[in-house]
Amino acid sequence: MLVHHMDVTTAFLNDDFSEEIYMKQPKSFEEKGHEDLVRKLNKSLYGLKQAPLCWNKKIGSVLISLGFSRNESEYGLYSRKSGHDLILLALYVDDLLIAGANPAQVDTVKGKLAVKS
Repeated sequence: MLVHHMDVTTAFLNDDFSEEIYMKQPKSFEEKGHEDLVRKLNKSLYGLKQAPLCWNKKIGSVLISLGFSRNESEYGLYSRKSGHDLILLALYVDDLLIAGANPAQVDTVKGKLAVKS
């Protein structure tokens, strides 16, 4: 069985929100004369408390679209069976471990994930 590691460097960036989020203007980007205004965020930013949940929802939907099923007992574990080939994918924060006996299948999954991120 082959095990591959992928680190998603932009995991907590640019995900969509399900609610409206506002933030104070960063000090170096304040609009002169309107320093007390807040800005509505259109996408997630690193460091927001909502960012991990946004990322988890996004990666979950991507994996489901690629034919993976989420394990009911361990939400960070996904699997996909194709014929005799089984691929396991473990998600830990912004790291993915992809395990499978068929190197071509593992490479295909890695390629599709690279395109989706």
